[in-house]
Amino acid sequence: MNTEVVQQLDFSSFPVTRYQGSKRKIVPWIHDNIKGIPFETVLDGFGGTSVVSYLFKKMGKSVTYTDTLRFNYFIAKALIENQKITLLSKDIKQLLQLSSEVHYGDTIERFFRDIYYLDAENKWLDVVTSNILQMNHYQDSVLEYKKALAFYALFQSCMIKRPFNLFHRKNLELRTNEVSRSFGNKTSWDTGFDVHFSKFIKEANGLVFDSSKKCLAKNISVFDVDGDFDLVYLDPPYFKNKTTNETSDYYRIYHFLEGLTMYDEWFHHIDFGSNNLRLERMRNETHLTKSNIRESFELLFDKFQKSKIIVSYKYGGIPSIDWIADTLKSFKRNVYTISKHYKYALNHQNGDAKKNREVLIIGL
Repeated sequence: MNTEVVQQLDFSSFPVTRYQGSKRKIVPWIHDNIKGIPFETVLDGFGGTSVVSYLFKKMGKSVTYTDTLRFNYFIAKALIENQKITLLSKDIKQLLQLSSEVHYGDTIERFFRDIYYLDAENKWLDVVTSNILQMNHYQDSVLEYKKALAFYALFQSCMIKRPFNLFHRKNLELRTNEVSRSFGNKTSWDTGFDVHFSKFIKEANGLVFDSSKKCLAKNISVFDVDGDFDLVYLDPPYFKNKTTNETSDYYRIYHFLEGLTMYDEWFHHIDFGSNNLRLERMRNETHLTKSNIRESFELLFDKFQKSKIIVSYKYGGIPSIDWIADTLKSFKRNVYTISKHYKYALNHQNGDAKKNREVLIIGL
């Protein structure tokens, strides 16, 4: 794809994400600062919402996406690896109705009452999740993308009906109490799941396109990825200096979405000692923490030292931007940083242009 075409990207057509830490709002800025770098193959090492991988795909690159969270992997399967499969009207109808061919579970209705959704909504989620997982009217090569698209719509529907779009608290009362609010969108909360789900399926279908370049989605740690890439993009969780960093633990704040993807075995992995029924830590996943983040950066810079490397991080975190840049200089000859003031929802420091700055550390 030539430079002239790349510069005409329509960013308004990119996925609308509701995830903590999403780079959706600054994708045009990221594009402006990477479009002059020559590369054809790229690894998105902490892929998250897939929005940066979607940018790379729009730029005509061969993209490999990876993330340890299964729900994120399904999003990338639907939007990055998938080149042409969409959900048809008959698919939507089958997903929304009861069928004698499907065995329906009741995990959400039975265990999550009064935690995130109303009783009727919990039952709806049990039905539609069962329908997604037991779709069987297509060949496997098509079915995997159909299911991924349906999960994309389900995840978006679940988040739009949640205060703060998160699952970090048992706080259904924030939705149901008849009080004045300074946050959230009660109209979205009260809109039926079936309405949201149908809308997000249409959105997902519109995001599918054939880039003519092979793209892959992987559900593994970036530390376990094999292969050579012209460019490696790293957007790890951001650790603040003086807080618990709960919102940097995506497994914790999106555990409900992760549970949907393992619906048949969800019950066996619920931490019943938590008041909001989080998932137990059950996988050998690479869990980044304040204590190992420096070592992790060093390992990744060494692992991908033959590639161009871009790190996306923020000022004021652990480690510092200077430490990341200086460490990258041990592996790359040309290292420089670019920053931008970035406003985050519910952040009291949004007005501070020095503290709230998104940073790209680029090593060539």
